[in-house]
This record gives sequence, C-alpha cells and structure tokens, in this order.
Amino acid sequence: MTITATIMNTATGQPIQKMSFGRMPKPWASFHLETGERVTAERIDVTPPAPGKFTATVQVWVKVKSND
Repeated sequence: MTITATIMNTATGQPIQKMSFGRMPKPWASFHLETGERVTAERIDVTPPAPGKFTATVQVWVKVKSND
C-alpha cells in the first residue's frame, strides 16, 4: 500500500509537490525533491478521510533552503 503525500514548505505554507512513499514516512525521514534538493521531514500531518471517502490526507512539512 503506497502513501501519497503532499510535500509542504514550512516557511510559506505552500505545497511543493506530491510524492509517493512505500509506507508512512517518519518525521525524521530524508528524501530528495524533484529539484534534487535533499530535505528532512519536520512534521507529518494526517487528517481523517472525509465522510464517504476512504483515503486520508497526508502532508509532510519540510524546510527548503532559500535562494537568497
């Protein structure tokens, strides 16, 4: 069973991309974004499914390096 999560930017609160995981990621999990940047999960939010639905919403919050 794969978990599809939305990767969220902790600084802006905006979604970065969708990503699939083989199992539920841990809050300290490290992975690469589509841009090639390696990030570490800071927080994982799981919301219960809406009435009549079977899939929960998973958001993985990461800190992305700024390009300033």
